[in-house]
Amino acid sequence: MPRLIALCLTFLIALPAHALDTSAGKLVATRMVAGLTEPWALGFLPGGGLLITERGGRLLHVAGGETRAVAGVPEVAARGQGGLLDVLVPRDFAATREIFLSLSKPQPGGAGTAVARARLSQDGARLENVRVIFELAPGSSGGRHFGSRLVEARDGTLFVTIGERGDRLSAQDLGNQNGTVVRIARDGAVPADNPFVNTPGARPEIWSYGHRNAQGAALDGEGRLWVVEHGARGGDEVNLVKRGANYGWPVIAYGRHYSGARIGEGTHKDGMEQPVHYWDPSIAPSGMVIYSGKLWPEWRGQIFVGSLKFGMISRLAGSPLTEAERLRSPETARVRDIREAPDGSLWFLSVGNGAAYRITP
Repeated sequence: MPRLIALCLTFLIALPAHALDTSAGKLVATRMVAGLTEPWALGFLPGGGLLITERGGRLLHVAGGETRAVAGVPEVAARGQGGLLDVLVPRDFAATREIFLSLSKPQPGGAGTAVARARLSQDGARLENVRVIFELAPGSSGGRHFGSRLVEARDGTLFVTIGERGDRLSAQDLGNQNGTVVRIARDGAVPADNPFVNTPGARPEIWSYGHRNAQGAALDGEGRLWVVEHGARGGDEVNLVKRGANYGWPVIAYGRHYSGARIGEGTHKDGMEQPVHYWDPSIAPSGMVIYSGKLWPEWRGQIFVGSLKFGMISRLAGSPLTEAERLRSPETARVRDIREAPDGSLWFLSVGNGAAYRITP
């Protein structure tokens, strides 16, 4: 491990920062890892360690009071919004030591969203048996809307969110994977019960379509998939993802183009799903978690979403789903990801502070 990385990245055990005033009382945000550069995602390992991705291409292993870079990460196209993106630690990691990474993969003509499968070495120092199991093709020269959240379904298949890469109309075309949620097996194969397997001209990996750029995704207590996606100027959406459903982009939307022009045909159309919640103005949503209630029972089943724009974490609750409160402190500057740890604490990544924080009572 290069000594420079060990010196610049610090694992901090207990450095309390500002209190968060919340409906559950005053909470404490403790900085756990500092010195991060554009952190994108985190995942928890059995035994108390964790993995953190940096968009520029580094995967970091945090354990035993030390943070170090993991060798063997696939090459990424780190430009625009692309790079090394999500990390998924599956439920059987203790037995297999397998992890999954999403990334923007260099391709002829540009880059595309891809998923890699690898084994983390026993000492956590390197990736072994790295293999790309899925990639969006053909590549695109644009540097935006890669999507890239990974979620393990209850049956062990993988959901992958893919943005429409700035090509709006492609999100309505089942002949490509832009603007979709895809569902694949752990080896990249297409599950036989995917909704468009027998649809002529459709990509069989597609689970749902008509999405703009989903950068948050999580399962609820019933095993249902939820995503949060960026709108344009207004219209960031929380969607409950249904098998084979069309979520409307760019035919319907809440919000307007950045130019101020109207989007599509309005906010409703037969055959297209409505969001469960939307924000106007946009909050630039990022990662999301649906909370178990382990430390705060009153928050069981509620949704927490990071904001890249307003320096806060949004808590959503109720039926209909509404924004119940905003958790805000100097630590919540440009929140990129938020996850629940095995002990029920909430962890988040702040791009603005280059750090990972843990929220506890």
